Amino acid sequence: MTLLTAWAGLFLALTLVFPAGAAAAQPKAVIPETTHDFGEAIQDQEFSHTFTIKNAGTAPLKILEVDPDCACTVPSYDREIAPGQEGKITLKIKPYSVVKKFTKKTKIRFNDPDTPEAVLVLTGYAKPIIEIVPSHIVRFRGGLNEEHKGEIRFISHMSEPWEIKAYETNIPDKIEVGIKAEQPGKVYVLTVRNKYKEPGHYAGKIYLITTAQKRPRLLVRVFADLFLASAVNP
Repeated sequence: MTLLTAWAGLFLALTLVFPAGAAAAQPKAVIPETTHDFGEAIQDQEFSHTFTIKNAGTAPLKILEVDPDCACTVPSYDREIAPGQEGKITLKIKPYSVVKKFTKKTKIRFNDPDTPEAVLVLTGYAKPIIEIVPSHIVRFRGGLNEEHKGEIRFISHMSEPWEIKAYETNIPDKIEVGIKAEQPGKVYVLTVRNKYKEPGHYAGKIYLITTAQKRPRLLVRVFADLFLASAVNP
């Protein structure tokens, strides 16, 4: 057998084992759903959703990294998915971590050369257990001869009834405070009136003591800038 004949035989054998044009095995990540909307829910609950990851390739798919944009998002996931199989990535947002409209993104890195990265998105609207309307701040600005009054509503989204049973303030010489039940066990109204008769600025706090176990105290801030009548209406 000549050397040329030997090389030809080796080439034929390699061709049979590794056919020309045969592609190397590689993973292929397929994510049917990348966004989940929780809709409306109360902020004291845990928000949890599981995403499915499919491996449509011919080699194991590895999840190299799961990187949430917020420490409030806790991931758990399958680190390796066999060819033709499915894996899971579960993302959980801790209770009281989000309020009102929210969007949380989590970046995923794979060993898939064609899809090395993907982003999973959680959205929703987290209703506070006690909603404060319009806000927790009362502002007074104007002349001393004007009536300065602010109202705040506290709306419960809890299943059990609650009430505001008392209040404390560090500026009792400057404001009058009133509390009434608009819907007993559900909605309460706080009224704050200025009673200070000197020009200038003051700021203070009102603490509301409630029967709600999850929100036993609520804070309202008061800011005032009062002027002599001539300073406001020259």
